[in-house]
Amino acid sequence: MADKDHGGTAVPVVAVLGAVLSMQFGAAFATTLFDQAGAAGTVTVRLLFAALVLCAIARPPVHRWTRIEWQGVLALGASLAVMNTFFYAALTRLPLATTVTIEFLGPLTVAAVLSRRIRDGVWVLLALAGILCLGAGHGDGLAAGLDPVGVALALVAAAAWAGYIVAGSYVATSLPGSALSGTAGLAGATAIAAAAVLPLGIFSAGTQMLSPTFLAAGFAVALLSSVIPYSLEIRALRDLSKNVFAILIALEPAAAALAGVVVLGQFLDPLSATGIALVVAAGIGALRNSRPQTAVAPVPEVSGRE
Repeated sequence: MADKDHGGTAVPVVAVLGAVLSMQFGAAFATTLFDQAGAAGTVTVRLLFAALVLCAIARPPVHRWTRIEWQGVLALGASLAVMNTFFYAALTRLPLATTVTIEFLGPLTVAAVLSRRIRDGVWVLLALAGILCLGAGHGDGLAAGLDPVGVALALVAAAAWAGYIVAGSYVATSLPGSALSGTAGLAGATAIAAAAVLPLGIFSAGTQMLSPTFLAAGFAVALLSSVIPYSLEIRALRDLSKNVFAILIALEPAAAALAGVVVLGQFLDPLSATGIALVVAAGIGALRNSRPQTAVAPVPEVSGRE
């Protein structure tokens, strides 16, 4: 029986780790496209393809959505649009691992706040200490070592990630039989996000987004950042406890560091690596000890964030 339980757990754990790696390698690959169409053009094409694939899979019954359900999907889509746009913009000024680590303050803070336990504020302080280490590791201090505009963009993405968790929790926990059940709500929100960023993409990149090679690369980013990780996580959540799922999701900054090294050659100095380790530890502590509804939160977020 023990062997069976171990095997039953190993498969979903590997699936979540695969989703995390797919997400971060997708983000790393996306940065290589910025020279062709900029961050705005890249995020536009990525969201458009993600929306097309997810809508083809889920076929969201938009005609059945109630006014309240539409409000939830619109909030989710707006958060997704802001989150992705500012995340990609931050990547033009900061290394991938740094951007993801700063952005991770969003879900970590939500987990600590919703737990309603004062001691969980320690995890946020630990994460902030990690951010300071990360900044100091890039130069003579946070202000000198990290681009302040890039940090501000990453913080906006972090705030949007927090808002996406709140909106996504409503969509993800809809009652069985609801028109928002399954991937329908996420597919609709992704389509809304794509429509929201489309004018920015056209204004910024114009016809450069229509290059066949760029479109092919954008489709690959959409698969890596949305379709593949979402499919893997849905499979994993059938058998994996939400506490374990949350711990694995907290490894995203470390996965981003790995992707940054492999794809972009962005190596970390010891102090920066220590900072990322502190943020990962804080994420594991906050998400593992959070209340059930908090632990559920990363589920919809993962498929649409980066």
